[in-house]
Amino acid sequence: MNFTPRKVNFFNLIKLPLAYLGGVRVKSITDREVVVSIKHRWMNQNPFKSMFWAAQGMAAEMPTGVLVMKAIDDSKRKVSMLVTRQEAQFFKKATGRIHFSCTGGNEIRDAIQKSIDTGEGQVIVLTSEGKNKEGVVVSKFQFHWSLRVKK
Repeated sequence: MNFTPRKVNFFNLIKLPLAYLGGVRVKSITDREVVVSIKHRWMNQNPFKSMFWAAQGMAAEMPTGVLVMKAIDDSKRKVSMLVTRQEAQFFKKATGRIHFSCTGGNEIRDAIQKSIDTGEGQVIVLTSEGKNKEGVVVSKFQFHWSLRVKK
């Protein structure tokens, strides 16, 4: 798949409709970084007039997952991928548009290469930070991805 924001957003509509309906949209994709946005609205709010933590979690996981899928596609190998652990911190109410970004593309490619070289699975921890329009970090998520090249 050619990884463009438009194609990934269409993929989300078909394969991840809850994320799509919740407002998660991929904004930019490079080999190193993916940026995703989500806007606080009625569909993804909590009773405290801010974005529900699970909506933030969907948006936070997206840049990490897209980076992993892109690195796998670029490797031309079959690689299994699985989130094995997730941690989150919340610093400020999430209102308005929140941008989540992950810059772990190089680390993912290194982990895939190490799995190719050793035949063993690798675990990589990817961080996704959510910032509001003022650039203030509202939440920070860490996803532990297990990657293993299939034989």
